[in-house]
Amino acid sequence: MIDPRLQTLAKNILAHSVKLQPKENLMIDIRGTGEALAKELIKQAYEIGAYPFVRYLHQGLQRQLALGTDEARVEFQRKWEEQMWKDIQAYIVINGPTNDAELSDVPPEKSGIIRTVLRPNNDYIVDNTKWLLLNYPTSAMAQNANMSTEAFENFYFDVCSVDYGKMEKAFQPLKEWMEKTDQVRLVGPGTDLTFSIKGIPSIICAGELNIPDGEIFTAPVRDSVNGTITFNAPSQYQGTRFENVRLTFENGKIIDATSNNTKRLNEILDTDEGGRYIGEFAIAVNPYILHPMSDILFDEKIAGSFHFTPGQAYTVADNGNRSAIHWDMVSIQRPDYGGGEIYFDGVLIRKDGLFVPESLQPLNPENLKG
Repeated sequence: MIDPRLQTLAKNILAHSVKLQPKENLMIDIRGTGEALAKELIKQAYEIGAYPFVRYLHQGLQRQLALGTDEARVEFQRKWEEQMWKDIQAYIVINGPTNDAELSDVPPEKSGIIRTVLRPNNDYIVDNTKWLLLNYPTSAMAQNANMSTEAFENFYFDVCSVDYGKMEKAFQPLKEWMEKTDQVRLVGPGTDLTFSIKGIPSIICAGELNIPDGEIFTAPVRDSVNGTITFNAPSQYQGTRFENVRLTFENGKIIDATSNNTKRLNEILDTDEGGRYIGEFAIAVNPYILHPMSDILFDEKIAGSFHFTPGQAYTVADNGNRSAIHWDMVSIQRPDYGGGEIYFDGVLIRKDGLFVPESLQPLNPENLKG
């Protein structure tokens, strides 16, 4: 018998996240595990009158393909998939990795070819389909979170069942505030950073593009970032775990970057010119996610955190930066992680992870949980 929590999750995904309609084509990608959820999505999609399709992407096979690939091969893939994506209205990725480091030994030049050549298709998906990226609970994820599998599954369904309608409403005053803001200042241990977000839209994320969700994002004016930022959450990117990442900026560009693996960090940032500029700034609020678990879909939503992203900007909040990478790096500003402040045009907006202005306090954890 199917877990009723999966039935509810599938229903919320199809109704709220991708708003699936009769006769629409739905593509479901399973990356690792997640067959039980995929089956329920297929069943409910047929009940709606839509047409579901599935691709199963095995981690080990994807690694083997990446190890031997070249630009000509990936270009064939891009052309084959281009027409397919034009026929897809809704797209759900179920990400259930059994080994986060499966791709760690793929050479960066191979990864770069894949990301660069497939970028037009990925941009089309983001801009023209109703898409959702969803993490599915696995033993590997439970281990990263230092939890038993059963405890992690319960945590997962709590996180995914947040009242996203309530969250979206609570985000509205912050969206309005951000869209009239020029200068942002971030302060914390190892961090004193300034940049402008003037004229760039702020986008609410409340269960429509990611599950779990709970952030609002914009982008800094590309050349406006100055100062230093230190990230206190570990970051898993391209199969490598990074800790204590510290970036120094001058007129938007990362001029110095260090971490526990400084060489690999700089190799990734040097993927292309846009890799050393920022494509996203986001403030996160999910009240059930409190600690890093080396899973960016969770970590970037940690209550009291923000993330700052070297690489590609989203076209919906565009500062013009283009890159083959998009690397969300997370800093948590709650007191148990050293505290910190966010200022908009000199006004204190959030201190030690809690919003200060009365109009923004519905976004604080105790209010989003209620």
